[in-house]
Amino acid sequence: MRIPAVVACCLAFSAPAAATDRIGAEPINLVIDHARVLRLPDPTQTVIVGNPIIADVSAQRNGIVVLTGKSYGRTNFIALDASGSILTETTISVQAPSESMVTVQRGFDRESYSCTPDCQPSLLLGDATKYFSDVGGQAGQRNQLATSK
Repeated sequence: MRIPAVVACCLAFSAPAAATDRIGAEPINLVIDHARVLRLPDPTQTVIVGNPIIADVSAQRNGIVVLTGKSYGRTNFIALDASGSILTETTISVQAPSESMVTVQRGFDRESYSCTPDCQPSLLLGDATKYFSDVGGQAGQRNQLATSK
């Protein structure tokens, strides 16, 4: 079954699932920068995510989709059959990670650190602009060096 993905707005996601869950009417909770694998209802032909800035959807084979949290917030997810009838509609909620994260607040400026187990700079939406730019620039340069020939 080929499932075209239609993205209408923005989307965000939560923590990865241990196994493939079936999408139903229950809300889907995701963590930013995490993916979750879900199974669609059998006759699904089209999937729609209300806000692609919050979450991303990637259709796979055999009725499987991967939802990935992109930004904080809530949006909706809709699965349609070939005739355009709604098979399921649910809410997707994307939150910040809490496990192994430390936030340092200096006045209005915020910095995030991932402590797994040693604390290292980590980027989260809402961090101070200079901190985000500095850490992001270093990460980008490191990735560029690692992938250049």
